[in-house]
Amino acid sequence: MQGSVGIAVMGASGRMGRMLIEVINDSAAAQLVAVTERPGHDWAGRDLGEAMGGAATGVPVHADPIDAIVNAQAVIDFTTPDATVDHALLTAQARCVHVIGTTGFAQEHLDKLEHAARHATIIRAGNMSLGVNLLVQITRQVAAALDEDFDIEVIEAHHHHKVDAPSGTALMLGQAAAEGRGIDLDIASDRGRDGITGPRQRGHIGFSNIRGGDIVGEHDVLFAGQGERITLSHKATDRSVFARGALKAALWGQGKGPGQFDMLDVLGLSPTG
Repeated sequence: MQGSVGIAVMGASGRMGRMLIEVINDSAAAQLVAVTERPGHDWAGRDLGEAMGGAATGVPVHADPIDAIVNAQAVIDFTTPDATVDHALLTAQARCVHVIGTTGFAQEHLDKLEHAARHATIIRAGNMSLGVNLLVQITRQVAAALDEDFDIEVIEAHHHHKVDAPSGTALMLGQAAAEGRGIDLDIASDRGRDGITGPRQRGHIGFSNIRGGDIVGEHDVLFAGQGERITLSHKATDRSVFARGALKAALWGQGKGPGQFDMLDVLGLSPTG
């Protein structure tokens, strides 16, 4: 499609990969130019349409991400931390916008992404939906308004296939609450309570994780005080909200200089402007 942004999707056969393909194909502003799958996967080396059980589309499924990135203006990546870091090194060389929805990063991964962002536009978020990013903003504001007499608990639920906990979204919300309170989340984070843990420590931010069935994503931020509770909540019922947000980010990133951004930047909600 002339004038549209060429998008490559990393990891095409998964739930998010399939949803991204559908959303991009429905867009007048973007064109799917390539996808990837791991070497040895049934789809690798085939036409995407035929791999999905339909007619040929002319979109190749590459086993080598270099072949997918070379003709793309943006890459959308919901894979694994190690794979995403490898992809970031390639997108940095190609000066290609890299939209990252992958979660579960360790600090060593984040350091490498920061290095890659010196050369390319990276847009990374634990959640790509508009509603969740609004929730992040509201959480920050409410945490700033309430003192430590209110305990903060982030409660999240996802499908039983999810491999990381807390979710990237839960960590976004916890970080927003910590920023509102003016504290360091790494120091004030309570996770994985079990056994005789003693009373809750004043001022800490707790995380509770649920895994089951086909839950797309549910997040509550509970502010629990004496005699009253405030709950901020978001529930996703359709995975396409994440795919649409990722596509919006890929389009927004065109023409931006090197740097690391998030969905608050994309939506014009960043507290830093």
